[in-house]
Formats: sequence, structure tokens, C-alpha cells
Amino acid sequence: MSTRARWDRRPARPRSEQGLPEYEWGTVPADQFATRRQLRAAGLRPAGQEPAAILRCKACATRPARTCTRPAYLYRVDLAKPVRPMTLAMEAALDAAMAARSTCPSCRRRYHHVLPLRTLGCCLECYDGTPADPATYLPASSTPHGLAA
Repeated sequence: MSTRARWDRRPARPRSEQGLPEYEWGTVPADQFATRRQLRAAGLRPAGQEPAAILRCKACATRPARTCTRPAYLYRVDLAKPVRPMTLAMEAALDAAMAARSTCPSCRRRYHHVLPLRTLGCCLECYDGTPADPATYLPASSTPHGLAA
């Protein structure tokens, strides 16, 4: 009998200090529980609910008595609510945040990708003279960038 078959027969039992049931990798009932990313992919959000269970990582599956060091929290799918629609104000805030990450502070060009501002502090053209393709940025003299959508 494979190890996976033995895990499938074992019920979820609390091993953590939270007292939540823990599931091994690959044994979670998909119709009952989901991680935050799985909920988001389905167009749902946890909606304020506390985690209902813990998913143990693959590395901790070989050590059943040990507390998992990288747990993933699972939320009940039946209590999840649809993701709120993006409002105009939220879209404007997102565009402002992305503009700050993709605008060179030296030449004021807004690129179509995120600039390495933490390490270089500016675009590559301003940093070391590497010419930038004009198709990758908006000129600084153009009108302010509108919203993403």
C-alpha cells in the first residue's frame, strides 16, 4: 500500500497550537476548503472568516509528529464571498502605485515594465547609457497616463 493511500484513510487531527485540523499534501477535500490563492482564482475572497484548517507542506509530510514550518491556511469555500468589483477610485490608486514603480525619477519616462529603482535608482538609460527602445516607454512630454482600463 502506498503512503498516499495511508494518508487518505487518516482523518484530519489537530497538531498545531491553533487547534485547527491539519491535512497532508494532496488530501484536502477540494469542495470544502481552499487556500487564499485558490479562492482568488475562483473569483472568491475569505470575507473575514478565520482559517478553518491547515495544509501541511510536502517537506513536513514525511515527519508526521512535527509541527509544519510552512503551513498554508485553508478557508471554507461555502463561507467565501465573491470578490468586490474594482471601483474607479481603486483603479486610480492602483494606477498611481504602478506609475511610481515604472517612472524614472531622472528622465520622467513611464516605462511599460517595473524599473529597478531599489538597486539602480533610475532606468538603465539614465544609469549607464544603455539606449532604451522607444516602444518600451511613454515620453515624458506626453499627457499624464490615464487609468489602466
